Amino acid sequence: MTESPAELKRTVLIGTLRGCRLFAGLPPGDLEKIADATSVKSLAKGEYLFREGDAARGFYIVQRGAVNVHRVTAAGKEQVIHIFRAGDSFAEASLASPSGYPADARALETTQVLLVQKDGILALVRRQPELALRMLGSMSAHLRALVGQLEDLTLKDVETRLANWLVKRCPNPSGEAPVKIELTLTKRVLAAELGTVGETFSRTLAKFRAQKLITVKGKVVTVLSPAKLSALLRRNLGE
Repeated sequence: MTESPAELKRTVLIGTLRGCRLFAGLPPGDLEKIADATSVKSLAKGEYLFREGDAARGFYIVQRGAVNVHRVTAAGKEQVIHIFRAGDSFAEASLASPSGYPADARALETTQVLLVQKDGILALVRRQPELALRMLGSMSAHLRALVGQLEDLTLKDVETRLANWLVKRCPNPSGEAPVKIELTLTKRVLAAELGTVGETFSRTLAKFRAQKLITVKGKVVTVLSPAKLSALLRRNLGE
């Protein structure tokens, strides 16, 4: 029997929930209950999902697209916290906070997210305590990523931070074989993630090209020799 459009949408929604690490392995009955507490929201490119301080309605799962979670410094500079893509969950910590969302969230492209509503998920957590442990695990993963990013931002200059970012994405940093790295973020967003601005980021890329450390074609950066870039990174770090 063919599913109705409403049934098909619910099937897709439950499939997204099942594909999220938080809910992987949960029995169908629990996924159904979570689906009952979940709504779908579509965002245009550049549209805000929430602003810092907004009352927390629940947490989100990216169904398709990408969400840039960031904060704006006192100087008006945007600092990217993390880019969340399909299957990622975020803002779980807001469930336990009365102060609302701690950052801004904006769609980087046409995006669709699931809102797992606060009251519904908290009621389920009370019945399924192991779900709380999964949520803690997810928040811990977000925290590890944030700590790693903070460590990267302590590196002394943009050249060192960019070299470090590229080396981390080379399977063998001491190898000589070229490595292609596809930029899934715009240069402006990547610059913000590295704690700089687009103009400085572009100048640093040009410097690396002039030193024959990389080539750039569209959204693909090729590290010509990970070993040479790693050597530059070690020199900059004084190692």
